[in-house]
Amino acid sequence: MDENPKETLTRDLRLRFWLGGFAVFILLLYLLRSILLPFVAGMAIAYLLDPLALRLQKWGLSRTWATVSITLFFFLATVTVLVLLAPILQDQLIGFVQRVPGYVSQLIHRGAPLWGMAKKYLSPADIAKLRASAGDYAGTAISWAAGFLGKLLTGSLALVNLLSLIFITPMVTFYLLRDWSGMTRHIDGLLPRRHATTIRQQLQAIDAILSGWVRGQATVCLALGVIYGAGLSIVGLDLGLVVGLGAGLLSFIPYLGTFTGLAVGLGLALAQSQDWTLAGEVAGVFIVGHLIEGNILAPRLVGNKIGLHPVWVIFALLAGGALFGFLGILLALPVAAVVGVLIRFGTQQYLRSTLYSDGVSPG
Repeated sequence: MDENPKETLTRDLRLRFWLGGFAVFILLLYLLRSILLPFVAGMAIAYLLDPLALRLQKWGLSRTWATVSITLFFFLATVTVLVLLAPILQDQLIGFVQRVPGYVSQLIHRGAPLWGMAKKYLSPADIAKLRASAGDYAGTAISWAAGFLGKLLTGSLALVNLLSLIFITPMVTFYLLRDWSGMTRHIDGLLPRRHATTIRQQLQAIDAILSGWVRGQATVCLALGVIYGAGLSIVGLDLGLVVGLGAGLLSFIPYLGTFTGLAVGLGLALAQSQDWTLAGEVAGVFIVGHLIEGNILAPRLVGNKIGLHPVWVIFALLAGGALFGFLGILLALPVAAVVGVLIRFGTQQYLRSTLYSDGVSPG
């Protein structure tokens, strides 16, 4: 039976409306990317804390008082941790800077046999090229680092972003967390009635993925930061707490935190110690941490049924960071979850359609 022309026209108009709305949303996101960071951060924190607010409501607190309690506790705990860690991190950084000349001497001493071998097998012209290339790369790296630090310290936009994260994010978190239930009900009331049930099902699937991955992975990152930081400090690695915490925080990108922390830790160990004992201990810390993550933390806290493949997660995070910076990293996982759910839904619809079966009954 032929389709009704009016129904086809209506479907085309709906498709144009949603595509146009999506294009406008992407354009606004790109144009306003420099000021959206505190709002996206506040929304992410509110999303993470919403289950706790619901639990406090079940215990008898109003939504407002639950929000006040949770927000104050969250930010006070964050500030307390930073205040407690700041002196330790400062001492490690100062000690590291003071020992840099010794590290350089140690690395030169370790590299002497390799340099002797290079002079033995390479011609004077090749050695001169190597020295010139090394000097050029070193100069480029120093210039880039100096320029980056200059922009970081003097850039007005960076200062505005930092201040907005400090002062605006808590307010955004409070209001979004307080009004979260009302906003979800309002959005639900705006859904097209004909497709409301289907849209709710897809939103529930997206929420299941995000809640399972984000909350679980955040806990895994904190646990790994403690494990790596404590382990590297115990074995005596200079700057061990900084390297360990950084590796833990970077672990929200699969394998990046472990491999980055291992590379940095081994480099510091080789510069700090005259033998390979410390390097072996550093490697042991990361091997143990990785085994704990893979066999205990990730299976229990994240699970393996969240629907986000590690390769897709890595691609989404790197693509988001390349396009929108830190804002893109925050938005990468929600977008990846939405795209993944829509792809699965589209695949199911395709398998049920005549486009797939061509009129032939399945089986």
